[in-house]
Amino acid sequence: MDEPSALNYCEAARRALQQGRPVEAERHYRAVLAALPRHRDAVIGLAGLCLHAGRSEEAVYLYQSLLSAEPDHVAALVGLGDAMAAGGHYGEAERAFRRALGVERNSAGAHFGLGSLMKQLGRFAEAREAFERAVALAPNTPACHLALAETAPFTENDSRLAALERLRTKAATLAPAQQAELHFALFKAYDDLKRHHAAFEHLQAANRLYRGLVPYDEAQLLAFFRKIMAAFTSAAIGSFAGTGHGSDVPVFIVGMPRSGTTLVEQVLASHPDVFGGGELLFMQDLILGGYAGPDYPADLASVAKDTFAKFGGYYAVRLSALAPQAKRITDKLPANFRHLGLIRLALPKARIIHVRRDPLDTCFSCYTKLFRSGLNYTYDLSELGHYYKAYASLMAHWRGVLPEAAILEVQYEALVADFESGARRIVEFCGLHWDERCLRFYETRRAVRTLSEFQVRRPVFSSSIGRWRAYEPWLSPLFEALR
Repeated sequence: MDEPSALNYCEAARRALQQGRPVEAERHYRAVLAALPRHRDAVIGLAGLCLHAGRSEEAVYLYQSLLSAEPDHVAALVGLGDAMAAGGHYGEAERAFRRALGVERNSAGAHFGLGSLMKQLGRFAEAREAFERAVALAPNTPACHLALAETAPFTENDSRLAALERLRTKAATLAPAQQAELHFALFKAYDDLKRHHAAFEHLQAANRLYRGLVPYDEAQLLAFFRKIMAAFTSAAIGSFAGTGHGSDVPVFIVGMPRSGTTLVEQVLASHPDVFGGGELLFMQDLILGGYAGPDYPADLASVAKDTFAKFGGYYAVRLSALAPQAKRITDKLPANFRHLGLIRLALPKARIIHVRRDPLDTCFSCYTKLFRSGLNYTYDLSELGHYYKAYASLMAHWRGVLPEAAILEVQYEALVADFESGARRIVEFCGLHWDERCLRFYETRRAVRTLSEFQVRRPVFSSSIGRWRAYEPWLSPLFEALR
């Protein structure tokens, strides 16, 4: 393959990604690298794809392979920082970003990456400084403005809003994804200023734009939920009793996004015997690898008796490697609520905590955020409401077919109203002695890689309860979908 052909393949990969076809994009990039192993565009493109798919270790390898030949390649250094952070290697991530800035001090990408890392680590003053520098260097890049917008509430005559409004005059020159980012930032500004009508106009525009860029097959996903319920009946689950792996280390925290799962994990991670694992993809990886059976969720009668013990063993080994001395390790991927039957069979001693929040607050909070992580049902109010109803139905199913003691139900509003009692209940459910540090969760120094990075650094607050009411006149599609 010659260089012009390689460039054509890379361009085809970029188009495939823009159109929501990552498998095709990966095939194009790998075709280039099979012929030209250190082709810069292909390495950078494939590494970014791996990182977005949660394969941070492969992304690290790809970036390092390029850096071995070109140690001062700034884009590769920035990508390496992102990949190291995604893999939990925060010291290495910071070194990569600072090395990039040593090569090119005016790299907006390096400042942006460093700011994102500082935000995850709770070093908010440094995060804001880095994002301000990124905006100054790349004033026409909405992602930098959106990151800066999240660092503090807007006030009247805020210079950040003035910069956003200037960029708004150039919106027609921006790609649709960038326009969506700009509208999300403007929503944040006008929401902080309580200009709700203007805020919602930007929020609706942001979601409409982004929904047009991502694939989402509602019928297929809801059919999958029905298949789960049909497969995991009481009788089917009972036929595998006693066949799972015996680890009592895992604590699964599940629910809808924006329901309070990060708060619950932070409470537990403040306990000296607990390691907060964050949003892990271990369950997903094992299922896609066929370890739950060749056609999960097929009829469980066709699955070998030792399948779930092996599944649980593989999961437990990978989980414990995160913190070998910890008595409990949390897995806070909210979407694991889909697999509670599998979790029960594979890891019968695992704790499962289900966090619930008012449906309207939950859904509206989802609608206000740009997730970038495959939660493609969140960008349309009707689809969001339909998804919530399917989630609630599946959770009702699990309560009907699993033992009552298998799942601890935590109501977010009740936890906020009587925090100490709720925190004690959570810790007790995990089989741990009480520790006062759990009440001071906001002091715990650990990386938080969710959109609740700022909230869990503050004492518990109730100001987000009922937030949807300010936008009630515009939420009729959500109300209808939730009926």
